[in-house]
Amino acid sequence: MASSYSSNYLRLLSYTKTLTSHVNNGRHHEALSLFHHIHSSLSLSLDPFIFPLALKSCSSLNSPYLGISIHALTYKHSFLTNPYVASALLIMYGKCISIPSARKLFDEIPQRNEVVWNSMISLYAASKNISAALELFGVMDVKPSASSFNSIMAGFLLDCVEDDIDGCYKAIDFYRQMLKMGLSPNLITVLALLKACLGLAELSLIKEIHGYSIRNGIDPNMQFRSGLVEAYGRCGDLKTADEVFQQMKEDDVPDVVAWSSLISAHALQGDARNALKIFERMEMANVKPDKITFLAVLKACSHAGLPDEARMYFSRMHNQYGLEAGSDHYACLVDVLSRAGRLHEAYDLIRQMPVKASVKAWGALLAACRSYGEVELGEIAGRALLEMEPENPANYVILGRLYTSAGRRREAEELRREMKERGLKVSPGSSWTMHQN
Repeated sequence: MASSYSSNYLRLLSYTKTLTSHVNNGRHHEALSLFHHIHSSLSLSLDPFIFPLALKSCSSLNSPYLGISIHALTYKHSFLTNPYVASALLIMYGKCISIPSARKLFDEIPQRNEVVWNSMISLYAASKNISAALELFGVMDVKPSASSFNSIMAGFLLDCVEDDIDGCYKAIDFYRQMLKMGLSPNLITVLALLKACLGLAELSLIKEIHGYSIRNGIDPNMQFRSGLVEAYGRCGDLKTADEVFQQMKEDDVPDVVAWSSLISAHALQGDARNALKIFERMEMANVKPDKITFLAVLKACSHAGLPDEARMYFSRMHNQYGLEAGSDHYACLVDVLSRAGRLHEAYDLIRQMPVKASVKAWGALLAACRSYGEVELGEIAGRALLEMEPENPANYVILGRLYTSAGRRREAEELRREMKERGLKVSPGSSWTMHQN
């Protein structure tokens, strides 16, 4: 009897290792097939450790019915009291069914440690329901951990965009609360803070995070260092960005993310020639560029006014590296051509691109048409933008200025009336003037 138990135990241990490998490497169909085999063939009681693995695969494959079946098994084997099983169930319900169903399950879980609390908080935060996440955070009956704060910070940063950086400030304020509670930031924390710094261009905080990471052994992480390079570059501190990258080269082999971050840092600050030289060094180091790399390269060409080079890099992206250009790549190329006055070439590109032209692409063409006094193409671009963004007053203003400069006062006045009918207001300094004879 003991021999049979030992044999089953060893088989279960071997199966669990294989299941873990399947899940960690994204082989979720194989993982669930193996889970079914374990469940149906072993006489030994199942180990609770295999349930979170199977539930993670259900979440990844969006398989709610299978997830519910596994939930029933956890009841049968009395595993719902295991916080890791409970946490995996919450995530499965939140991702595959609904957040309210996950919350209903959360309220029914008999023993909730910080892992369970954090799972529910992260579901709210990831769904941009930050108020519910904060409310739940405020009633935790266990001490919050760094992960608790990280989830809330990530939720704030979902709303941190170029034209609304309030979420970045809130994330940093929450980080300060974390420090007041005596909790130590971890890698996830500092990565979130770097994202906030990118939104705010807050150099002093970047230096604070960098110093903390060195003192606490986080600095050697490649992902973190790549983020530092980009963050320093965004703040205009190219010297430190270069130093961080050089340290990466001494300690390890920089990956494509690190190289792309350095190229982007120089491109953003108008140091386009060096950005392109860094790209050449990257190729010489046999690091294959990706789509993000080429986006940084195209932006460098735009800043330096290099339309022919931009065309060349755009072509190499597909012909040499097999990468398909996205709408952002096309928008960058349109921008380069438009800035150089090659307006009809830019318009032809918009018409021929295999993806739908973005607001960025049309906006670049319209702005250049305004600068070069090209009314016909400017009107086409402007009308396209008004259709895509009817509530954006800036598009009306630029097109109105173009009409006014060309003496087409009637069209300019019609735009003004349309803005008034829509209740749109022009920001200070953005209006166009109607000149009368």
